[in-house]
Parts: sequence; structure tokens; C-alpha cells
Amino acid sequence: MNKNTIRTWLLPLAIFCSFGAPAVAQDLGGPSSVQADLAESDGLTDPSFRSTFPNNIAPRYFGWKDRLAEDHGFRFNLDYLALGQSSNAELGAGEAGSGIARLYGTWQGTENGSLTFKIEHRHTYGGIAPQFFGFDGGALSITGTAFNASDALLTNLFWTQRAADQSWTFQVGQIDVTDFVDVYGMVSPYTAFQNLAFNTSPTINAPNPGLAIAGGVRLGSNFYATASVADANADPSSPDLDVFSDGKLFKSVELGYTSGFDRIYFDNIHITLWHSDASDDGSRAEDYGAAFSSAWFVDNKWMPFIRGGISKGTAALYNRSLSAGLGYYGKNTDLAGIGVNWAEANGISGSQTTVETFYRFSLSAGLQITPSVQFIDNPLLNPSQSSMTLFGLRARVVF
Repeated sequence: MNKNTIRTWLLPLAIFCSFGAPAVAQDLGGPSSVQADLAESDGLTDPSFRSTFPNNIAPRYFGWKDRLAEDHGFRFNLDYLALGQSSNAELGAGEAGSGIARLYGTWQGTENGSLTFKIEHRHTYGGIAPQFFGFDGGALSITGTAFNASDALLTNLFWTQRAADQSWTFQVGQIDVTDFVDVYGMVSPYTAFQNLAFNTSPTINAPNPGLAIAGGVRLGSNFYATASVADANADPSSPDLDVFSDGKLFKSVELGYTSGFDRIYFDNIHITLWHSDASDDGSRAEDYGAAFSSAWFVDNKWMPFIRGGISKGTAALYNRSLSAGLGYYGKNTDLAGIGVNWAEANGISGSQTTVETFYRFSLSAGLQITPSVQFIDNPLLNPSQSSMTLFGLRARVVF
């Protein structure tokens, strides 16, 4: 590894160590992270549910899980997600379906250190995957984020070390940077919006999960900073250490403000700067940009948000994007959301507008059903069609 690569890998450590850190820091990881997926509820709304399924059909199994967590610091879940979509597009298959089986958890190895893991299998039910359903119908849009046909993936396998007073946190290993880069309360494609326009900014050329280092630190009582360096060529279906030889990296730095660190992803304003190296084979050009996000939880029920980004746009989906919307958190951790996105892409004239609305029914702590509708005006890949509408139904069961 050359000197420039070494310096780049050490960048987040330099940023991380240059700040004073008088307060307490959260672990890196937003609403789509393992930590969030292990939580029974969002911690802010009424955690009572309509039923106890699937706990009531396997009480001994869930009791054993609780004892593992209490006695050995080992917490895990098995879950399965399914997404079906249909559209009125004049092009393409008209229907898409995909499933994701996941095993994920954490082990508290030391008082201030823990191991996080996540293994997935992503598959279609025949035909096209929802992640590419928008393209199939003529829209420049990822309409089913994460629901693809990647097969077996090692998404997470990293160690987290935190200060004794939790003023800073540091991670190293197999990391998915979209767990903490440019996130807000409704960023997760597993529990909230399905279109990438409302997940991690579509102007950020975020890499696939791979070898990375990342850190976060509190800057007083309300501000925080995070930084990461990750393998820009990562392939979670075949993890390797190639980044040490090719040095092709994705880098990010984020500075944010929150009302309190127990609400960091509910009351959050931040700006993110990022850069991704070009690939050696020419399949990906150099890309860089900035993203902004502001979301605030009002009365523990309403979450208005506005998010935007700009980039060189040579590898990211869009080079300009602006989103705004509103979420409503109901009892039983139900969640309703509506969002509007405007976007432009390099090399394609015109702009595309996307609207998505959904309602997540939390039938129990381990069962969610989410119908959704997406409307795409002026689909950029099919100028002959003025608009297209997609209907979706997502289900998640947790064991």
C-alpha cells in the first residue's frame, strides 16, 4: 500500500482525534443498522402491540434468546422481509418481487467493546427485483432499495470500541457505511420509505458493504462529527482485502446538530461531504459531492424533513436531488410517511419528480405490514410516458 493510501486510511482517525469530546457519544448506526433492527420499538412511541406473534408460538425460543442476552451479552435476530411491486409502466415486466433473509446481532465482548455481524440472502421470486423495477419501467429510480438478487452477503462483521465515558466510538471491519452516512429517522428501506430518493441521498455514490474504518465523536452537548473510509470496490458477496493493494476508497465526513444524543436520528441537522475514487477498470468514474439533511421530531409524533444533495454525478444516481416530506408515528410504533423528490441526472435532459407514501402497520414487535404507492412524473428513461405509478406491499417478520 502506497503512502497516499495510508494517509487516506488514517484521515478519519486524524479528524476523530483532533476534537475535544466532553460528552457522551452514541455508537455509529442509524435506523437501518443492526442496533436499530434489534430494538423492539423506536423507543419514543407507545411500545404496546396488537398481538404477540411470533413470540406466542415459540415462547421457549424467545426465552432462550433473552437469557443469551442477559447472561452472555449476545443478542441476535432472524428476520425475513418480502416486497412485491406492480406498475402501470408501458415498458418492462409490470411486476417485481424479492425477499431478504437475515441473521444479525451483537456480542458485548468487553465492557466498552462489541462485535456486530449481519449475514443476508437476497433473492427474487422470479423475474425482476424491485430494486431495478423503476429502470425496467423507464424511470431513473431505485424503487425497492436493497431488494435485489445478490444472493448470500456478509453485510457486517466489525468491532466497535467506545470510550469508557462513551465520548467517542470507533469501528473497524466489514461495514455498511449507509448505516450512518446521511441518515435520519425514516432512512431505513426495511421499515420506512422504499425509494432511494428518501433513503441515503441518491447523490452519494456510497459503496457496497466492505472493509472500512469509521469514527464518531461528540463536540459538546449538541454537536457531533463522524468520518469514514471504506473500500469503494467492495463486494459483500465475496469479501476480500483488495483495498490494501488497489487503494480505491470512499471517504466521508459529517458534522451534525441534535437536540440530545438520545434523539440523534430523530432531531437531526447535518451536512455530509464525500469523495469516491475511480475504479481502475474504468467501470466507475471519480465522484464527489455534498448532502444536507434536516429532520425534527415534533411532539414525538410528527417528523417533517428536508434533504438535498449535489455531486459531480458521474457514478451516483443523480447529480442534483431535493426531497421533502413528513412522517407520523402512531401507537404500536405504526408509521406513516409521505415524501416528494425532485432530481436531475448527468447526461439526461429534464428532471424527474417522485412521490412516495406508505403506512407501516406494526401488528406486533415481530410483524410489520407496509403498503405503499410511488408516483413518478416524467420518467427520464422513457420520455414517451408522462408518468408511472407503482404499488408495493412489504412484510417483515422477526424471530
